[in-house]
Amino acid sequence: MRLFFPILLVSALAACAPRGEITLHRGAGEIGSVQKVFVATTRELSAEGRPTGERGTEILYGRADISIPEDRIPGEINWPGRKTPDPSKHFLLDDYAQFATPKAFEQSMRNALKGRRGEARTAIVFVHGFNNRFSEGLYRFAQLSEDLKLPFLPVHYSWPSAGHPLGYGYDRDSMLFARDGLEKMLASVERAGVDEILVVGHSMGALLAMETLRQMAISGGHSALSNIGGVVLISPDIDIDLFRQQAKRIGKLPEPFYIFTSSRDRALRLSAGITGQSERLGNSTDVRALADLNVTMVDVSAFSDGALEHNVALASPAFLRLLNSLPNLDAAYGQDPTTRPGLLPGSVLVVQNATRLIVPNKSE
Repeated sequence: MRLFFPILLVSALAACAPRGEITLHRGAGEIGSVQKVFVATTRELSAEGRPTGERGTEILYGRADISIPEDRIPGEINWPGRKTPDPSKHFLLDDYAQFATPKAFEQSMRNALKGRRGEARTAIVFVHGFNNRFSEGLYRFAQLSEDLKLPFLPVHYSWPSAGHPLGYGYDRDSMLFARDGLEKMLASVERAGVDEILVVGHSMGALLAMETLRQMAISGGHSALSNIGGVVLISPDIDIDLFRQQAKRIGKLPEPFYIFTSSRDRALRLSAGITGQSERLGNSTDVRALADLNVTMVDVSAFSDGALEHNVALASPAFLRLLNSLPNLDAAYGQDPTTRPGLLPGSVLVVQNATRLIVPNKSE
């Protein structure tokens, strides 16, 4: 009986988010804006060739051209469902490419880098979180890249989440299963010739990112590791003591290193309860626990609207407007917020090496 309410609440939270599958609609990009996303996945394919929640024995590589309608609210993803696909209203797959080998994947990225200059030669690698179908992680990353007008080369790592609200144990094991694949993909991105790599992990994907960076440090994968120019963890579903151990084993953390947290994140409160704790890294606001680490904790609790707690930094229109108002997102990530108080307005607390930034919601 004690477990019934948490399970019911998890199911209710998941039901609030629309679920959908990728719809191929060639020519959609003539109406919508196109985000070309490179993809690597350790998901097994179905008989129809769609990535599933099953664990695959090989890494699959590709590129997806996502058409995004212009007339929509920032943070919003619209699925066609059973309706006739409409590029003016729906996220659609305009085109795609499959690569038989890592070398073909790297060559395609190398071709995409031609003519790019400055920050446009940075690759941004997005790792989705718990309870994500392949389509959801891919579309969310395309939405984020579009809404923030990111200049970087987008690369998505899709690990075999079951895509089910009651699949937490399966997803946690799948996250560990997927570490080798992410390490190999990061090495491929480096070999493609990018100037640097920015790693963004959401929820359980943040744990996967940290586990992989730790693994790279242990195995001597310092070439790709040294090419990582920044890490952003969004609502990280990570035990705080575990995070400290991971960080110490990695050694010198990539700079900058941002952790987006919200004390209102109900999903992380449930995750903490499952492990018998009071909080996870992603819903903690106590920077003192990270005082000896060179990290910046960004408290975005003010942007919660009661429904988006676990996706607030990805889907909150108010928060996206704040980030989009920055003159240069890359410069914002690369500067100490204590020296640029006008860039991200808010209260700043510095404890030893760690910084906590509390961002107010000006739209309230």
